[in-house]
Amino acid sequence: MGFETSGTVTHAPRRGAPTSGIAKVLVETDDLILRGGVKLSVPRSAIRDAVAKGTQVTVRYDGGVITLELGDAAAKFAKKVVEPPKSRLEKMGIGPKMRVVVRHSSDRALAAEITEVGATVAARAKRGEERCVIEFVESDAHLARIADAAALLAQDGALWVIHPKGADGVKDTAVFAAGKVAGLTAVKVARFSGTHTAEKLVIPVAARRT
Repeated sequence: MGFETSGTVTHAPRRGAPTSGIAKVLVETDDLILRGGVKLSVPRSAIRDAVAKGTQVTVRYDGGVITLELGDAAAKFAKKVVEPPKSRLEKMGIGPKMRVVVRHSSDRALAAEITEVGATVAARAKRGEERCVIEFVESDAHLARIADAAALLAQDGALWVIHPKGADGVKDTAVFAAGKVAGLTAVKVARFSGTHTAEKLVIPVAARRT
């Protein structure tokens, strides 16, 4: 979902003693996260710059400085840290002139966002003709919606299943299983929001009608 690498990390906070160690480094949509020998979570909005020099990256943020020895991944990491994160619609491949079917949405902002990028929210779905369908599955009781949404897809269409994450959410394995019953396979996962995940399901290429 984000960018992940590992290396030797030194964190020098403005207040407190520096810490060093081998850490896993993740660049997520909202945060830079360190796990392992150095544990830290920094909002990307607090990062001032990230400069790569050889195999080393120096990240300056509001609370201090992080120095990372990342080998060949240094330049790519620095670029990822400072570039604007993709919007959720960009992650889902939704852009201008697309027609999007939205079903059972619990997200009040979604329709407006789709319109803002130049796409159209379909007033009525066309069975077997839709290229992009978004289906909300808020609980296991809603998993049957996946089969209904699958019936709307064109052969090369995509169904995005939006479901709550976490221990009390809908497990991705349950989404995959319901998709398989409906003749679909999972090909991508994306962060939809702080509470929900998006799973992309499609008709397998071998099963598509020509």
